[in-house]
Amino acid sequence: MLKAVAVKIDQIYVPAARRQELDDTKQEEITKGLLNGDAPKPIRVREGKDRFVLIGGVNRLEACKALGETEIEAYIVQAQKF
Repeated sequence: MLKAVAVKIDQIYVPAARRQELDDTKQEEITKGLLNGDAPKPIRVREGKDRFVLIGGVNRLEACKALGETEIEAYIVQAQKF
């Protein structure tokens, strides 16, 4: 079972493929939810060289950034080999 940990937002790298998944409407809904006290489910990251790499949750990450958050809950997962 994965355990969520607090990760500094400025230590998360967002690959171009994840940026393409950004949906302004979805991000706005998440931002409104956060303002109403909703807790977002953790994003998924993997460990990279001196930073974390976003695997999933770009809209949640961007919503937290928009609100000036410095940390976000994340699951740290293993990189998958294909």
